[in-house]
Amino acid sequence: MAPRDQLLTTLEMARFVARGFLRFDALVPEALNERFMAEVQEGPPPFAPAGTPLSECYAGTAMAEILRLPRLAGIIESLVGPNPRFDHQGIHFNPPAKVFEDMGYPVFAQHTHQDSTIDPRTAFDLQIMYFPHEVEPDMAGTRFIPGTHLRVVSEMACARYQNVVGQQKLVCPGGTILALHHGIWHGGAVNRTDRTRFMLKVRLNPTVRQCRLWNTDDLTPEMADPQPIFDPSRMFAPDPNDVQSILCKAEPWFEQDTGRLEFVNRIRLWRHLLGDDDFDAHHWLTRLENVPPDVRHL
Repeated sequence: MAPRDQLLTTLEMARFVARGFLRFDALVPEALNERFMAEVQEGPPPFAPAGTPLSECYAGTAMAEILRLPRLAGIIESLVGPNPRFDHQGIHFNPPAKVFEDMGYPVFAQHTHQDSTIDPRTAFDLQIMYFPHEVEPDMAGTRFIPGTHLRVVSEMACARYQNVVGQQKLVCPGGTILALHHGIWHGGAVNRTDRTRFMLKVRLNPTVRQCRLWNTDDLTPEMADPQPIFDPSRMFAPDPNDVQSILCKAEPWFEQDTGRLEFVNRIRLWRHLLGDDDFDAHHWLTRLENVPPDVRHL
């Protein structure tokens, strides 16, 4: 079990539910980054069968120590519980574009995709992306589109989309961790530098119900109180520390009509994580559920 003060807060959890990711710059100490890079030059971290307890993976390697870092252990426990299962890993290395050009191969960015998401669950897997060295602007940092994680498209159906408004391209210091919902749309870029870019992705499956696994010390009943809706003071100056405002903050790519379905999807996921089927944010889900027994819909 991770120390309680290393678990995610309620506001961090709400941001994860709303946007599908959390970013932690330079979380891994430089000495561990260097050790990881030295080991990966000799070969990828050891592979384990899918379903292996995470605690039994990576024995004797830098990655085992990285996963035991109190803050990272707290992030993992908050999202998928204290004893998650290992699903798979991917050691991503992106050589300079010139390497492919010299071999006569075409150079192109990876297509936008979800990872293995022919998947109707409310429960979610966690994907940890670990960047062991600095990623510069032209170094093919992972691009991802915040808020896409709950729009299930059977993995490759979003490959036609490139450069979606609001997407982020990772530029970060060494030791940065991205914690991602498994459904977020993402892809690799083209490496325009003269150095290879490394990243390790680890996917984890929960083994417990994902309900109030984070540090709930800051969770108050007032967070679920009904609020006025379409109040200009709230619409144009939402409170970044208010759970309902976080869950109802639109991403730049949201359409004016179907984009609102994402608010509903977020609220449903928050209910699941909170264990409260009555929670709502700005009346979005209650409005849809309002079918009085004496009313006939013609």
